[in-house]
Amino acid sequence: MNAICNLSQLLEQSQCQYKIFDLGRRIQSIDNKEFKQVERGEKPYPYPLQRYAHLAVTYWNHSQQPWIWFLKFPLDERGLLNQTDIGNFLKYVTEAMGAHLSQELSEEQQQHLANNPYTFKPNDDKMALFHSLIRAELSLPTSQYYEHAQHYFSGQLGWNNWQTVGLQGITDMVSRLDSEQNGVLIRKALPHLTATTTQPALYALLGALEHVSLPNKLAQRLFELAQQECQASQPDLFLISAYVRALSGAHSDYLQPLLESIFAQAELSHSEILIAIAGRCWAQLNTEARAGKFLLRLAQTNNQTLFNQLFADLVMIPELRFTFLPLLSHTPSPELANALYALQQQTKAR
Repeated sequence: MNAICNLSQLLEQSQCQYKIFDLGRRIQSIDNKEFKQVERGEKPYPYPLQRYAHLAVTYWNHSQQPWIWFLKFPLDERGLLNQTDIGNFLKYVTEAMGAHLSQELSEEQQQHLANNPYTFKPNDDKMALFHSLIRAELSLPTSQYYEHAQHYFSGQLGWNNWQTVGLQGITDMVSRLDSEQNGVLIRKALPHLTATTTQPALYALLGALEHVSLPNKLAQRLFELAQQECQASQPDLFLISAYVRALSGAHSDYLQPLLESIFAQAELSHSEILIAIAGRCWAQLNTEARAGKFLLRLAQTNNQTLFNQLFADLVMIPELRFTFLPLLSHTPSPELANALYALQQQTKAR
C-alpha cells in the first residue's frame, strides 16, 4: 500500500469516485487533475476567499449515496495550500476511519472526525443548494419540497403565498434549470416577484441562482430587471446587489454591461453592491480598465478598511493578480491613488 500524502490519493485508494467543489465564492467544481496540482503545491488555489480555501469534498462508491466533507484550509501569501495542514487532516481521517473510506461510520467515529480544526459549516442557503446540486448530478431523488415549488413558480398557488415554499424546493428547481421547464417557469415568474409583498421569494430565488450557470433567456430577463432598478429614481441598492450576484453565472454579454452601468453611476457605488461584485463576479474584473473603475468606486465609499480587505482578497485570485498589482503604481485618479497609498502604508506597518 502506497503512503497516503494527499486527499486525492486517499479517495482513489479507497476506490471512490469523487468531486471537489469550491464553496468560498460561488459553488463551483474544481477539476480533479487541477486539484491534485493544488494539493501538491504546484499551483495556487483557484478561488481563495480571505486567504482560505473553502472546500466540499464529495465522494461515493457503488451505493451512489455521497459522503461530504466541508473543509477550510489556510493559504500562504502565494495562495498555496500548506502541506502540513493536509497531512494533519489526513491523520484525523485515518484515525477515525482507517485507510479506506467506503465504510459506514459509527457515531463515535463521526464525532472523532468532526472534531478537527479543518471542518466548517456553510450557511444554510449554500448548504441547501449544494445538496440539490449533488443530488441532481448523481441522479438522486429531489426533496419533498420540489413539486410544491414548481406549482408556486407556475403561478398556481398565488404569488403572495410564498411562505409555503420550502428553500430546498427552490434550490432543487435551480439545480435543474434544464429539466421539466424549470428555467422557463422561473423566467416567467420573475416579473411577478418584484412587488414588495413577494420580494422574500425573489431574494430566495436570486440567492440560489448565484451559484449556477444561467440559460441565456433567463439571464436576459434578470439583466433587464437589474437595469430597470439601476435606472429607477430611487434604486433599491440591496436588490441590485442580489441581481448582480444572481447574474454571476451568466454569459459576460449580460454581466459586463450591468457592471458598466453600475460603475457609471456614483450613487450605485454602495458597499453592498461592490462586495457582491468582488465576491461573485470577480472574473469580470480581469481587465485593467474594469479593475480600475471598480477600485475607484470602492475608494469613493471612503471606507478604507473595506478597500483594504477587498483589494487583498482580489489580488490573491490567480487570474486577477497581475491585473490588480500594476494598479499600485499606476492609477487613473487622485482618490484611488490615496486609497492605494493608505493600503500600502498599512501593509508596511505590519
